[in-house]
Amino acid sequence: MTDLLYSEEEEALRSAVRGLLADHCDAAAVIARCETDQPHDRELWKALTDGMGLAGLLVPEELGGQGAAHREAAVVLEELGRAVAPVPYLTSAVVATEALLVCDGDAAAELLTALASGRTVGVLAVPLSAAAGQTFTDVREEGGALHGSVTGVADAAAADVLLVPTAAGLFAADVAQDGVTVTAQTSLDPTRPLATVTFDAARARALTSDTDLAVRMGLRAGAGLLASEQLGLAEWCLTETVRHTKERHQFNRPVGSFQALKHRLAQVWLEVVNTRAAARHAADALATGSDEPNLASALAQAYAAPVAVHAAEEALQLHGGIGMTWEHPLHLYLKRAKADSIAFGTAGRHRDELAALLDLQAP
Repeated sequence: MTDLLYSEEEEALRSAVRGLLADHCDAAAVIARCETDQPHDRELWKALTDGMGLAGLLVPEELGGQGAAHREAAVVLEELGRAVAPVPYLTSAVVATEALLVCDGDAAAELLTALASGRTVGVLAVPLSAAAGQTFTDVREEGGALHGSVTGVADAAAADVLLVPTAAGLFAADVAQDGVTVTAQTSLDPTRPLATVTFDAARARALTSDTDLAVRMGLRAGAGLLASEQLGLAEWCLTETVRHTKERHQFNRPVGSFQALKHRLAQVWLEVVNTRAAARHAADALATGSDEPNLASALAQAYAAPVAVHAAEEALQLHGGIGMTWEHPLHLYLKRAKADSIAFGTAGRHRDELAALLDLQAP
């Protein structure tokens, strides 16, 4: 049976991550960083990886990782989502790592060790909107060199290594070499920026010939654990909105005491509680292999994405004018929720996948 509760170890991990983020990732600093050409917080990433070893949670101990499971990674993502932290944790420590874990050979093992240390950031070179099961033909391999380009790659600007799917297999290409160009795109979510990656005869190392399996595993884990990030985001929006409506007065009474607002906040609370169950179910299914991980990930993403957007939209409206200002961090949460709603497949795509997995026929 799926365990939806948090263990003592997971709560301790949450407390440690939340404390670190409180010290190194306040809202004003995130907003200021988003106005620069260096949106990723490398100091925060170093604190999370060097200081706490979080980049290697999913990597086996013999390869330098922590040998933990998706449940622990999900707790970390809840806290990163609560802080809209501008670090490549989901893309490097989850998606790229999960893709490498099904690759045999020394090249993949060496890269896993590097990613586990956090000193190397790896990113799967597919669009953020890509979903498990898609075929990727934007890049081709000829004689060990890569040619082509991919748009909408999340966190590519922070990557040291790109994992590139081609018809001939999955390859690793170092970003710093000649023949690889990363061009920043205008991104809705400045805390998880997108970029176009171009390969012009870039040298690459073969990781596996089974591209479909590696990419599918990476994107499935990304979709399943993204629900935990969306849970943290939605919880922050609800908590801050309740606090604001208790402090904001109108007609000599807190605005939160009005029945209409109570109903709206109660609806968000119900959605957040249900999202927690879906996200924990997905994390547990990915960790244990039980309850069909494909189904659990699709279910979590189909439910969590709309909830995160709704929670952020309600927070924006119920904060009134202050929620519309640049100085208030609410716009970062709404942008992250909107961008996440298409990440690793839309809610509609995941509902279609659910219907296929359960053999539900359209009326």
